[in-house]
Amino acid sequence: MAARSAPNCHLRLEWVYGYRGHQCRNNLYYTAAKEIVYFVAGVGVVYSPREHRQKFYRGHSDDIISLALHPERVLVATGQVGKEPYICVWDSYTVQTISVLKDIHTHGVACLSFDLDGQRLVSVGLDSKNAICVWDWRKGKMLSMAPGHTDRIFDISWDLYQPNKLVSCGVKHIKFWSLCGNSLTPKRGVFGKAGDLQTILCLACARDELTYSGALSGDVYVWKGVNLIRTIQGAHTAGIFSMNACEEGFATGGRDGCIRLWDLTFKPITVIDLRETDQGYKGLSVRSVCWRGDHILVGTQDSEIFEIVVHERNKPFLIMQGHCEGELWALAVHPTKPLAMTGSDDRSVRIWSLIDHALIARCNMEEPIRCAAVSTDGIHLALGMKDGSLTVLRVRDMTEVVHIKDRKEAIHELKYSPDGTFLAVGSSDSSVDIYGVVQRYKKVGECVGSLSFITHLDWSSDSRYLQTNDGSGKRLFYRIPSGKEVTNKEEMKGVQWASWTCVSGLEVNGIWPKYSDINDINSVDGNFIGQVLVTADDYGIIKLFRYPCLRKGAKFKKYIGHSAHITNVRWSHDYQWVISIGGADHSVFQWKFIPERKLKDSLHIAPQESLADSNSDESDSDQSDVPELDSEIEQETQITYRRQVYKEDLPQLKEQCREKHKNATSKRRVRAPGQSIRLHFVHGYRGYDCRSNLFYTQIGEIVYHVAAVGVIYNRQQNTQRFYLGHDDDILCLTIHPLKDYVATGQVGRDPSIHIWDTETTKPLSVLKGYHQYGVCAVDFSADGKRLASVGIDDSHTIVLWDWKKGEKLSVTRGNKDKIFVVKMNPYMPDKLITAGIKHMKFWRRAGGGLIGRKGYIGSLGRSDTMMCAVYGWTEEMAFSGTSTGDVCIWKDIFLIKTVKAHDGPVFSMHALEKGFVTGGKDGVVALWDDSFERCLKTYAIKRASLAPGSKGLLLEDNPSIRAISLGHGHILVGTKNGEILEVDKSGPITLLVQGHMEGDVWGLATHPHLPICATVSDDKTLRIWDLSPSHCMLAVRKLKKGGRCCCFSPDGKALAVGLNDGSFLIVNADTLEDLVSFHHRKDVISDIRFSPGSGKYLAVASYDSFVDIYNVMSSKRVGICKGATSYITHIDWDLRGKLLQVNTGAKEQLFFEAPRGKKQIIPSLEVEKIGWASWTSVLGSCCEGIWPIIGEVTDVTASCLTSDNVVLATGDDFGFVKLFRYPVKGKFGKFKKYIAHSTHVTNVRWIYDDSLLVTVGGPDTSLMIWTYEIEGYREKRPCDSEESDIESEEDGGYDSDVTRENEITYTIRALSTNIRPMFGIKPHLQQKEPTVDERPPVSRALPQPEKLQTNNIGKKKRPIEDLVLELVFGYRGRDCRNNVHYLNDGNDIIYHTASVGILHNVATGSQSFYQEHNDDILCLTVNQHPKFINIVATGQETQQTCQLQLLLYTSGMQLISKLCLYYDVTIQKVYVLSALVLLANCCFLWVWTQNIPLPFGSGKKVPKLQAEQDITNEFL
Repeated sequence: MAARSAPNCHLRLEWVYGYRGHQCRNNLYYTAAKEIVYFVAGVGVVYSPREHRQKFYRGHSDDIISLALHPERVLVATGQVGKEPYICVWDSYTVQTISVLKDIHTHGVACLSFDLDGQRLVSVGLDSKNAICVWDWRKGKMLSMAPGHTDRIFDISWDLYQPNKLVSCGVKHIKFWSLCGNSLTPKRGVFGKAGDLQTILCLACARDELTYSGALSGDVYVWKGVNLIRTIQGAHTAGIFSMNACEEGFATGGRDGCIRLWDLTFKPITVIDLRETDQGYKGLSVRSVCWRGDHILVGTQDSEIFEIVVHERNKPFLIMQGHCEGELWALAVHPTKPLAMTGSDDRSVRIWSLIDHALIARCNMEEPIRCAAVSTDGIHLALGMKDGSLTVLRVRDMTEVVHIKDRKEAIHELKYSPDGTFLAVGSSDSSVDIYGVVQRYKKVGECVGSLSFITHLDWSSDSRYLQTNDGSGKRLFYRIPSGKEVTNKEEMKGVQWASWTCVSGLEVNGIWPKYSDINDINSVDGNFIGQVLVTADDYGIIKLFRYPCLRKGAKFKKYIGHSAHITNVRWSHDYQWVISIGGADHSVFQWKFIPERKLKDSLHIAPQESLADSNSDESDSDQSDVPELDSEIEQETQITYRRQVYKEDLPQLKEQCREKHKNATSKRRVRAPGQSIRLHFVHGYRGYDCRSNLFYTQIGEIVYHVAAVGVIYNRQQNTQRFYLGHDDDILCLTIHPLKDYVATGQVGRDPSIHIWDTETTKPLSVLKGYHQYGVCAVDFSADGKRLASVGIDDSHTIVLWDWKKGEKLSVTRGNKDKIFVVKMNPYMPDKLITAGIKHMKFWRRAGGGLIGRKGYIGSLGRSDTMMCAVYGWTEEMAFSGTSTGDVCIWKDIFLIKTVKAHDGPVFSMHALEKGFVTGGKDGVVALWDDSFERCLKTYAIKRASLAPGSKGLLLEDNPSIRAISLGHGHILVGTKNGEILEVDKSGPITLLVQGHMEGDVWGLATHPHLPICATVSDDKTLRIWDLSPSHCMLAVRKLKKGGRCCCFSPDGKALAVGLNDGSFLIVNADTLEDLVSFHHRKDVISDIRFSPGSGKYLAVASYDSFVDIYNVMSSKRVGICKGATSYITHIDWDLRGKLLQVNTGAKEQLFFEAPRGKKQIIPSLEVEKIGWASWTSVLGSCCEGIWPIIGEVTDVTASCLTSDNVVLATGDDFGFVKLFRYPVKGKFGKFKKYIAHSTHVTNVRWIYDDSLLVTVGGPDTSLMIWTYEIEGYREKRPCDSEESDIESEEDGGYDSDVTRENEITYTIRALSTNIRPMFGIKPHLQQKEPTVDERPPVSRALPQPEKLQTNNIGKKKRPIEDLVLELVFGYRGRDCRNNVHYLNDGNDIIYHTASVGILHNVATGSQSFYQEHNDDILCLTVNQHPKFINIVATGQETQQTCQLQLLLYTSGMQLISKLCLYYDVTIQKVYVLSALVLLANCCFLWVWTQNIPLPFGSGKKVPKLQAEQDITNEFL
């Protein structure tokens, strides 16, 4: 079992050899501390030349490709590649994350730049549009976004002398950008005749609107504004890759290997040719240059960093070297010295000193190198080549000993035998060649058993055996030197291996995940002394396992840094270090091995702060075998909240169905009933899968949730008020620190979080857009301004909100396993904790992201499931309750103590000023002191402890406690059984609320002449409820099986109950004791009914497709109703007790005669004439209209008719309770709809006098009581509006003008080919060409050829004049409204027509125009605030999808109008370019303040920019 636990040792990154010079530029800088910052692979490196020491930033999950230094030169921004790339801003002193910017770019972040004061950061993406994004990086908030260019952008920079100006350059373009409000507007650079149009690689801004740029030709282009004014030719002889501006001037570096220094006016100072220096070489290419004072940093294409002192420019100091571009595969360690040898596809072999952290030797070979090995005496270095050759060098001087080519395919692996006699060489030819070292590497044997290429091999300690792995995953053994394969397993049993680098074998089974045959582990090396194994895989992860690890799925510790596949990993000769090499990142990492120690010695070894997804259950904190999950927790983790159809899908489904039912209703339909219902009381509390969802409010009321209802319960008056804003199951609830607001999260495709007032039950904010499927945990910050939420998507996304503004502050993936709780730090609003299945994580906000670190358990405990968590008396202290009954005490991220608190899981914990209170599965509430050292008092939840006069009945002793809250001198307790109890600190317990336990509730019956109802559920209980003001449970009985139906006898003395096993009971309605029972069916009893009058007969319907009729008096079955083709759903008796109406699952309406059960055929007209004792049927012409238009998707599960036959109540699969006017003839009747249940409403019943409607929700377990309000005696409420699934002309059509306008579709024209295509730039926006004074002469000669140009000097020429818009006739009134306004005290009128905004002066009749729109203006409004006089907003339609970069884009909604321009009419200037989206069903509301539009109100989604393809698809 030891192999199933992670080792207690640790790796710490000590050194990284290399620098990313290829495909990157401008990524090397001096910091304020005179350290050097750069990156390699996925690691940001801060190198101190004075101390020869490196610090590492490891917050990225993939290759870093861009870097920018803050103006204060302390903070660094780095951008990475990946499917969802992000930008990290981090501190170069502490190498801790300051901010994370995410969710905007795709593919990668190519360029970064800070503005002059360092408040804003600009980034360029690698998407098809090369999107440019401006960030408020501290808040993690995007300020503006625009498509950069259709081709690659290589550099971007803020103009440090002009605020809000940027310059970008790239393939054959340079653009000058203006940031106005939240709009980025580009102007393309005009090359003119001063220079050729070519690719610009780098740039730097200077004073007086000057910009210097480095071109591919080696020239420097000088720009004034947007025009190229001159060219400095021959600045370099090849492309200029880097340009750096500093106080002294400018430094440029190019492909020619030269550094040139220029003064502030770009006059040359000096040239440094690195190729001619001592360290130089032919082909040296400069990729990055940084000039500070008399020091210059230079980064090269071949991964070198030079430091040049200006006055000793011919003696550059080489401070970093690494392999060049090409895969790095070969790695070997010296057997006696701290040296590592590496070989690469760059054809170089290099020797590194692990102590000095330096390259000490290098030798260039003729072929790419794929593997390496050092002889046991350390004299020879063998290299395997990609072309199949073998070269042996002397380590001392790197001279060649021998060169052999016996194979045509690449050599993947080679090793010297422990006695130094043989060299085994494995190749892609599927064979291993054995060479004799002493015989000058003469071939002495060959092993040919493999069917695939050789990947790994190991020698036995006595050099007699060799084991190999091949590409097919097979492990084979050979006898050496003969090379004969050993197939006898007994012979190999006692063999000791000198090394273990094979990935297949019994000893390393545990390095592979369970049920996995994938071949993604590239390298393994065993440390026999430390009994630990290190592995490297295709995902850039180093893992530590125990050795041996025999069982698959062993626990491990993992470390990131390499960006992609790690090709090789080896222990140093003395096991002090681990060396790993990256294939694509061609970097060498040196890790310090820290052996197992006591916790106090290793406290400084905090798990690496990382944004990478390190959430596997096999990661750092898994120190030992994980115990089996408690049955309740296991059951809860298996609950799925995903629906086949969500309520959000309803509009779309209705739209689809409308096409099929266009002519479904030809006659005018009956209007909805005038009567209505109002939710009066709810029995139930959601405790079976929720925790900590029960609180006291400010005024002592109790707030909790059940189904889709937030309930505020007044315990003194026994009344309830409700928040009904949700439309699906509420899964979590938390209360504001001031106890007046509540946040609740629900299930949904795009689930919402509602923050609402407990006093008014009105919503304050609705948050949507970042979770999927549901929200399982929420928590307010201590100041109440922020809210944290956790989703139930696969990544359990964590979102931090500014809930009042509806803004997302930060978002991150939480954990792959379920998260049960989120808690915000009461002392530090940027910190929070999450706890769940096998993890406890500590989070810190960093801009738009969250940095998470797993709790470090050490040797104090084992990785356990955490069910609850709270913060303690300081910001560092946290406490969590585990599934095994322990309380864990944490300081920072370290577990310092565990205390046994309960028998079974600790489900709830509450922090007091001086102590804690906990509740567990054992049904005990425990009070603790402030350090969990002493349990002060316990309260057991037992029937005997109930206070005298407590209403209701406790179902069982010691129920599992799921929620605890304190206040008003009491402890509030919520149980898994759906009960809420109030515990007095002196001991007595009062039962406040009760409901059914987990399991669908189907059975519902109302008493024939008392306000009483009975329910039966899959939770195996039968319950009697008082519907009078006492609202309590009168009786309960546990059943052997769950039940689906029940019915009172006509006299109310007996109660029949149908069970799920095909049996049914008749019990005494008062005592619930058995009177009689029958068991004639095998399947569920679905409905049961006493005949009217004396109740002589009992009809029992089952899923066996039969209805049995029993004589109650004789207790015998007297008839069977046969003929149904499917299961029975509903039955009703007629008034005489002679006829049964039956509904089936196949939607059949059948009739049977009692008591024999003979089938009858009755015409539909006759059915209407029959008097029915009850109507619960959902079929027939009388209730045809109750079926919705989406009847194929959802079922109407229940109905019930009032005794006066006026109103029919129904319940359906969507959780809707509807009222129809009876009879409901014709399809798609009008109704009133009420939402409180979350999913299926399984049954509805009116009580005896129709004053109340009782409904039960299946999975939501709730029993709801609705007050019936007669027409004329009620207040109008929003939910009382008449609704229908389809509208017909007879229902009242539109006015003809309105109809025509309603049918206008602007999107069709926007997507069709333009009749009059528009392209180019409007004349008044074009760059004015220099005016020419000459005019070409009138020529009577033949017309000149088109290409012929003549120079007509001396001839007069009239200047070309622009057209100026003078007057516009027209006004757009045909399809627009409210688009004419007075301005300037009535002196002017503002309106629009075509694409022009018009300001018309009433007195003079003159007009002035706003002409920035490029398509029809559809709407106009004027800002009425006195502070913003003459500010107008206009919105247009557009024909170019490329303009969608400024839109709020919501998937699945149709865009009608796009661009909104804010401008000042009097000065004709643009203030703010913003986004306004009119949607089919709703609109976004923006508030305009300080020139920045902000989302306002209900917290609608502010989604990220979509690619053009996605946008086009959405339109189509």
